[in-house]
Amino acid sequence: MSSSKLITLLMAIATGIALGLYYGWVIDPVEYTDVTPNILREDYRVDLVLMTAEAYQGDFDTEAAARRLALLGSEPPASIVTSALNYANRNGFTQEEIADLQTLLTAMQTYQPDGNINP
Repeated sequence: MSSSKLITLLMAIATGIALGLYYGWVIDPVEYTDVTPNILREDYRVDLVLMTAEAYQGDFDTEAAARRLALLGSEPPASIVTSALNYANRNGFTQEEIADLQTLLTAMQTYQPDGNINP
């Protein structure tokens, strides 16, 4: 293969990659809508756990808190809150937020489901 054909081939490949990236990132990027909370990024998952902790401070309903945390996956609620608490400590959350998470963690460590399988 001559060098001019090789250069033409490489230019065509580079142009194809550039056009594909432009189309995928600018013209028609992927947009996620109506996704489930279990595929959220870690900081958004922690925000959801924190909102659950704040709601728990208002009603002290462990069943409702456990149902909210169940949206984040099949892990036990206590381990979900533990992960969120570790993230909060590493990332400078306020003492009030950390206290709310600790209260929720205590509740989830002692939580026993009532056996009702209906949400």
